[in-house]
Amino acid sequence: MTEPLGIAFLLFPNVTQLDLTGPAQVLSRLGNARLDLVWKTLEPVPTDAGFSIVPTGTFADVPRADILCVPGGFGTNDVIADEKAMAWVQTVGAEATWVTSVCTGSLILGAAGLIDGYRAGCHWAQRHMLPLFNAIPVDARTVVDRNRVTGGGVTAGIDFALTLTAMIRGEAHARAVQLGLEYDPAPPFDSGSPAKAGPEIVAAYQRRMQSIVPTRDNDLRALAKLRGYE
Repeated sequence: MTEPLGIAFLLFPNVTQLDLTGPAQVLSRLGNARLDLVWKTLEPVPTDAGFSIVPTGTFADVPRADILCVPGGFGTNDVIADEKAMAWVQTVGAEATWVTSVCTGSLILGAAGLIDGYRAGCHWAQRHMLPLFNAIPVDARTVVDRNRVTGGGVTAGIDFALTLTAMIRGEAHARAVQLGLEYDPAPPFDSGSPAKAGPEIVAAYQRRMQSIVPTRDNDLRALAKLRGYE
């Protein structure tokens, strides 16, 4: 038997849980793999959905991984400001076979210097921030650039994980996983992207985000400068 494939997800306060749990559900079915949810302690970590997730390991417990996956969420900027968290992302990402993210997790990868010069995806509302870290923003559900695989916003994490599964285990395996999960989306509305939602819904969403996180972009610009990006 070969060693299990090590998969490490960064789990942090105010993570968007589906950014993490969607791809985790898919990647848990790679076969001969160990999946860890990693944070500073083993205490439950609150998500932005109002419930907590219990880590399976600490930074010290999981010093390396074959696949690093960083989700996004309202806690993204706090992670970038956290030296211990960023040191772990940099260390694990430097040696991982696959460096990946979902949603605004790509901004964490960017701040860690892991997608400098790479094409990358992100949630549409913050994709414009990727150039702060010399990354090249791409409007796509999944973006593959060498060993960097990044997903768009939230639900794109499932697409990203199936893409990665196919790259690692082959398309037949990925198709079987998709079938097992009955991932056959048929949403009741066709408003899952800015182009489809239309300007009124986009503007309403942006107003809501502005009321919740009014300084998010400016704070991220300041953090980028602290990490040596101008």
